[in-house]
Amino acid sequence: MNIKDLNMNVSTLGECRIPSPMETKQFVHDEDRVIYQHRIEKIRAYMSSGEEPPSFEMAGPRESIYFDPSKLKCGIVTCGGLCPGLNDVIRGIVMGLYYHYGVKMVFGFRYGYEGLTHRHGHTPLELTPDSVNDIHKEGGTILGTSRGPQDIAEMVDVLERMNVRILFTIGGDGTLRGAQAISDEIARRGIKIGVIGIPKTIDNDISYVDTSFGFETAVSSSRTAVFSAHNEAIGARNGIGLVKLMGRESGFIPAYAALANNDVNFCLIPEVRFSLDVFLKTLKERVERKGHAVIVVGEGAGQDLVGRTEERDASGNIRFGDVGIFLRDKIRAYFKKRRMQVDLKYIDPSYTIRSMPANPHDSAFCLLLGHNAVHGGMAGKTNILIGYWKGEFTHVPISLAVSSRKKIDPDGRFWSTVLSCIGQPREMA
Repeated sequence: MNIKDLNMNVSTLGECRIPSPMETKQFVHDEDRVIYQHRIEKIRAYMSSGEEPPSFEMAGPRESIYFDPSKLKCGIVTCGGLCPGLNDVIRGIVMGLYYHYGVKMVFGFRYGYEGLTHRHGHTPLELTPDSVNDIHKEGGTILGTSRGPQDIAEMVDVLERMNVRILFTIGGDGTLRGAQAISDEIARRGIKIGVIGIPKTIDNDISYVDTSFGFETAVSSSRTAVFSAHNEAIGARNGIGLVKLMGRESGFIPAYAALANNDVNFCLIPEVRFSLDVFLKTLKERVERKGHAVIVVGEGAGQDLVGRTEERDASGNIRFGDVGIFLRDKIRAYFKKRRMQVDLKYIDPSYTIRSMPANPHDSAFCLLLGHNAVHGGMAGKTNILIGYWKGEFTHVPISLAVSSRKKIDPDGRFWSTVLSCIGQPREMA
């Protein structure tokens, strides 16, 4: 998408006329903006042409709010796969609503969007500061989660019937698209319900967001698997350690794991195609030269080789072939055919990592995401997600965030840095 075509306008439910009960001098105004571009030559180009550089609306508490806290009911839903920090975000929202604004009624809808329908029979939880006080110490989500769409009209019916006026949706691309559809149906009916998204993707692949919660914990937690693979590799003659990490379409986790763990020799990501013959030949040369090798591979890498089908999961995503098992078997067969003995250990820590509690940095980040989601919701913002851009929390229209997927640029500086650190050839196609 051309930068000039970016629509960064934020939707609101109406004029804010109620004084905020928050005791702070650090109020944010809608005119406070965070510039999208960060390089001075780009900004100068806009200034010289008389245009204003693209910018995001800054998140944070407003001096006047839209909703009356004493009459307000809110809802929270978590969708998609597990990710470190889900409970932290839930806790941040509940605590922010209660202590910053005095909102007493918060419902937790169980098992994703299923909880917003009657047909599944999931009774909402009443969330209070006492009930969420210690949940950030646990992995997973106390609300449960599910995948797949539900009837939009039915979900809005439930919100109306329960008199919920702000819905906080915590999830990835599919969840955000669902939130957008809910917001559109709300607008069609002409009712005043705000929809605020908190982007949850362990793969860090939401566009126009620098980083998403759980990503740092995932990279940090990958160290155990990579260390184990390295120790197994160097402890055997011609040892090979193979680790499969998360990353369906974006390889940020394996790439950062390669940088964080200096023991990695090959990093295979979805954005960069590779030839099996060239990869195996290069791997053989590495083992012959050094006596061992460590490989990290993103789950979406090499799908053209694995031969994925058109079968889809409940969220509508194509079911990927298991590239980890595929490479494990191909590596063993390749060396066996050449009568070269190798000792290969395969490690897949994906679900162990997904279900972990957030690390301290992610936990603090989640709390602030939750608080800023509350500030945006109370100010009548809707159909937005809470982003993080160049050190500031922002309001990002959901339509913009789901317009494309954030990926590693194979010709960019970051990927070049990864290759130079691990010594992997640029071309293996």
